Amino acid sequence: MKPQSLCIFFLLHFFALLCTAASEHEAPGTGGTIVFTTLGRLNYAWDIYTLPTSDPPSPSNELRVTDGESVNFNGHFPSTSPSSVLSLLHNRSLIRTPGPQAPPPLQLVYVTERNGMPNIYYDALYYGAPGSTRSRSALEVPVRLQAPLLGLEESKNRVSMKDRPSLSGENLIYVSTHEDPGEPRTSWAAVYSTHLGTGLTRRLTPSGIADFSPAVSPSGVWTAVASYGKEGWGGEVEELSTDIYVFLTRDGTHRVKVVEHGGWPCWVDDSTLYFHRRSEDQWISVYKATFPKDKHVSTESVTIQRVTPPGLHAFTPATSPGNHKFIAVATRRPNSSFRHIELFDTVKNEFIELTRHVSPTTHHLNPFISPDSARVGYHKCRGESNGAKATQLLLENVKSPVPNLSLFRMYGSFPSFSPAGDRIAYVDFPGVYVVNRDGSNQRQVFHLNAFGSAWDPVRKGIVYTSAGPEFSSVSTEVDIVSINVDDVEQSNYKRLTIDGKNNAFPSPSPDGKRIVFRSGRSGHKNLYIMDAIEGETSWIERLTDGPWTDTMCNWSPDGDWIAFSSDRHDPGSGSFELYMIHPNGTGLRRLLRSGSSGRVNHPSFRPDGKLLVFTTDYGGISAEPISNPHHYQPYGEIFTMKLDGSDLKRLTHNSYEDGTPTWAPLYINPVDVEWPRKGECAFEDCHWLNEMPGRGIKLVGPWGLAKPQCGVF
Repeated sequence: MKPQSLCIFFLLHFFALLCTAASEHEAPGTGGTIVFTTLGRLNYAWDIYTLPTSDPPSPSNELRVTDGESVNFNGHFPSTSPSSVLSLLHNRSLIRTPGPQAPPPLQLVYVTERNGMPNIYYDALYYGAPGSTRSRSALEVPVRLQAPLLGLEESKNRVSMKDRPSLSGENLIYVSTHEDPGEPRTSWAAVYSTHLGTGLTRRLTPSGIADFSPAVSPSGVWTAVASYGKEGWGGEVEELSTDIYVFLTRDGTHRVKVVEHGGWPCWVDDSTLYFHRRSEDQWISVYKATFPKDKHVSTESVTIQRVTPPGLHAFTPATSPGNHKFIAVATRRPNSSFRHIELFDTVKNEFIELTRHVSPTTHHLNPFISPDSARVGYHKCRGESNGAKATQLLLENVKSPVPNLSLFRMYGSFPSFSPAGDRIAYVDFPGVYVVNRDGSNQRQVFHLNAFGSAWDPVRKGIVYTSAGPEFSSVSTEVDIVSINVDDVEQSNYKRLTIDGKNNAFPSPSPDGKRIVFRSGRSGHKNLYIMDAIEGETSWIERLTDGPWTDTMCNWSPDGDWIAFSSDRHDPGSGSFELYMIHPNGTGLRRLLRSGSSGRVNHPSFRPDGKLLVFTTDYGGISAEPISNPHHYQPYGEIFTMKLDGSDLKRLTHNSYEDGTPTWAPLYINPVDVEWPRKGECAFEDCHWLNEMPGRGIKLVGPWGLAKPQCGVF
């Protein structure tokens, strides 16, 4: 680096440090910091790997394609030539190819969540041993060319989920969630086409419709999607009740339904596609749809044939152009707790196991095949057990769509900040933990099963939680306890409720004298207020009363309001909406209607009391749940709203389950925070895939059951 460049570098670094130091002490103003939990996400550490399809699978011929930054998933091997792709990129002046003598690269288009937001990247890997595709040593150190395919010009600096990318000529076809349909509980997912040279983006999905899992035909003329059509999402959290639609890739016209009940389409040729669905025998299987050549294409004229047999779940199929010999699928077999990638020989009707021979105790997701059918790709965790290092984040910066508002995804559930903002309490089932905000000094402060956490605003080191089993009936023994986290003795907690009738979600008043909480002591879960120090033995009063569920309460910083989630508008329906009430029981009002059977949970006031943050399914579902690890409710996103019910803003965009949000008492600079613990690959496959039809088998994942975030405890 030149001396002048060095001076500029150090000056910029110095000013960045000054800005960082200042920002962490600024008043929240119109922004602030929100921390939330995403079930299992910080344990994913996904990279994309590939195996040859013609050689016996072994660790020596598995290749990691992506670079270990953030999470990388849902790949696609493009058929477009590297020179054509690179010539179209806006930042091509920064890219230096290895030269005309270099062998053809391995190309990959994929989704990545680096830099705090989803994007679609292109990698071209040039290896130094032409013609060798079998030896790990020959493929060890490639020259990597890497570029984002969607820049700020295309996204207009909007935060949105990206999914299922593929290159078709000069256009990138993908799912994005950047347009609000304007209706509650309606998915924002739609298919778009972006020209890589001009950045011109066209929406291919009709307005008011949501599309998932797009696949472009080999000719590029047609695109197939899984979609509800005009019916819309019905609240499913397992297999979606979508159909398969086909339309012209160039503009989305000539849209027609070709298959009823199906998802995750992929093409062999322009008249043959594969998809998955749950069969009548309850096994999830792959099917083939063949289009007629001499008549109009419709659900009546398309021929459907089951491809994979019963006896195992087979899903998320992948094909390659003109390849009628085999497909790739993900499977769950009755004798395994892990999702693996297999080939299915469509001529001999037999499976060929691949990844079980390489990483038998690792989940492998969403296969895809190279255009020449020589390689199959997939993503899995890159943990140390898979020969890579994985760092663990305490706080992962998530790109915020709101200026001066920072967002962080946190390890653990139910985070809450100490009044000074220097410590965080959280739940890691079972038990409550406290850690410094910089990731140091993690300690378990409560060893019993618990959920929820809230710091006393006055008494230093006091944390409230709900001790007992979550997701339980009104009569289950759950009690509010206060924990002195600075007391190293084992008897550091005090039980504040004594009846044990599902007392949960404590939230202290700003003066630290009272606690509002949920209790089932009347036979229904309603809200109560009691003394914060001595508990209900000192005094207790009922705040709400009715044959419904009021829960997840939070006291406003000025003491005037209590926000909570309730199904009082339709008791027992499973639909929860956002309400507020004064501590004296007056002024009840509903802030947000969540739509039919919708949910709004875990409200939390901003430190200045002017905004509420919460999790909700208001944005519907964004991807097929089977394409991800387990999420109890794979639709929770983080939203904010003013106290008068206006200015609703969506903050997070992904296909995961975001929940239990909280505000920090100060602004935290949007930078990842690591902590001294090794990364884990301890996420679970979809629990509903553990059910093996007709065999009475329900497999349990290797790490036990994960715990829900968004649901109603």
